Amino acid sequence: MIERYSRPAMAALWSDEARYAHWLRIEIAVAAAMAGRGDVPAEALDKIRERASVSAERIAEIEKVTRHDVIAFLECVGENVGPEARWLHLGLTSSDLLDTALALQITAAASLLLAGARDLAGALAEKAKEHAHLAAIGRTHGIHAEPLTYGLKFALWKVEVERGAARIERAAGEAATGKIAGAVGTFAHLDPAIEEEVLASLDLAPEPVSSQVVQRDRHASFVAALALLGGSLEKMATEIRALQRSDTGEVLEPFRKGQKGSSAMPHKRNPIVCERITGMARLLRGNALAAMENIALWHERDISHSSVERVILPDSTILLDYMLHRFTEVIEGLVIVEEKVGANLRSARATFGSQAILLSLARKGLTRKEAYAVVQRHALEALESDRELEDLLAADPDVRRYLSEEEIRGAFDVKHHCRHVDFLLRRAGIDV
Repeated sequence: MIERYSRPAMAALWSDEARYAHWLRIEIAVAAAMAGRGDVPAEALDKIRERASVSAERIAEIEKVTRHDVIAFLECVGENVGPEARWLHLGLTSSDLLDTALALQITAAASLLLAGARDLAGALAEKAKEHAHLAAIGRTHGIHAEPLTYGLKFALWKVEVERGAARIERAAGEAATGKIAGAVGTFAHLDPAIEEEVLASLDLAPEPVSSQVVQRDRHASFVAALALLGGSLEKMATEIRALQRSDTGEVLEPFRKGQKGSSAMPHKRNPIVCERITGMARLLRGNALAAMENIALWHERDISHSSVERVILPDSTILLDYMLHRFTEVIEGLVIVEEKVGANLRSARATFGSQAILLSLARKGLTRKEAYAVVQRHALEALESDRELEDLLAADPDVRRYLSEEEIRGAFDVKHHCRHVDFLLRRAGIDV
C-alpha cells in the first residue's frame, strides 16, 4: 500500500495567490474584450499585459487601510501598471471578480475530486474482482441473514462512488457560472457581449439573470454533492469498522510496521482512518447546511454569504479530497480474514436457508402462514440449541412429507444462493 497523500494540491487552489491571479486574469480579459471594441486603447492594453502583476503581501498591506479586498487588489495592480490601470475594472463590481473567480476555483477543485473518486472506484473494482466469490454471511438489522460475497460488497461501494462523482460533476457544472454584469446585474455600464466573450474565454457560462452576485443555490448544490459523497464514504467506513470488531473480525484496516493502537493496551489494532472519515463526513454535512443558508440574501446582495464561503468551500473540498485519498489507501491495503469470514458463515448455517425452505414448502402445497410457522419453530430451536436448522428439518416427518432430504440440503447450498454474482458484478461495470 502506498500512502499518496502529502501536501495536497487542493489547498493551493484556495490560496490568496491563486484567487488574486484569477482576478487579474478576469480584469485583463475584460480589458481585452473592450479593446477589441475600441473602448480601451490598444496601447493601454499592451501596457496592462506587460506590467500587470499582484502580490498577496502587498494587497494585505493595502487592505489594512482600505478594509476592502478588491480595492486593495486594484491599487496593487495600479502600482505596477501605472496610469493605464485606469482602464481596468470599467463598469465592473467586486462580485464580477469574486464570483467569476470562484467558479474557476470550484471547477479546478471538482477536477481533483473527480480524479480521487476515479482512483477509489478503481480500487474497489479490483477488490471486487479479487473477492468476487468469497462467500460471507449477510446481515440485516445486524442479524445473520442470507449469504452474499465480498465481491458484491465492494461492487456496491464502487457504483455508489461513481454515482457520487457524477453528482459532483453535475453540480460543478452548475457552479461553473460567472457574471460580468455590473453592480446589480443590469449591464448599466457594459455591453452584454463583453460578458459573453470573457466568460467563453474562461470556459464558464453566464448567469442568465443575475443580481450583484451569481445565485447561491448553485454553490449550495455543489457543497451538498460533496456532503453526499462524504456520506457514502462514511457508510463504507462504518461497515469496515463493524466488520473489524473483535467479535466479528472479518476485515482489518491497514496497520503499518511500527504503528501503535493504544497508549494503554499494546494489543489494540483500531480502525482509526475509518473512524476519522466518519467524523469528517459530519463536517461536510454541516457545511452543506451552511451553504443552503447562504441562498437567501437581502435584495440584490449582501455579504453574509462571503464569510461563510471563505470557510466552507476550501474546507469541504480539502476534506473530501483527503477522505477520498485516505479511503483509497484503506481499500488497497484492506486485509480480509478469510478464515473468520468462513467461520462466521458456518456459524449462521442454522438459519440462512430459512427462506429457501419456506418457499419450497409453499410451492409444495402449504400456505405461507403454515410454512412460516414450521420453519420459524425449527429455526428458533436451532438457535437455542446450537444445532443445524437443516438437520432439524430433515428429521421432521411433517417436513419430509413435502421435501426430500436432498431438497432440504439444497436450500443451504451457498453456491446456489450466490449464483448470480458474476451477473451483478458485470452490471456494476466490473469484468469477471
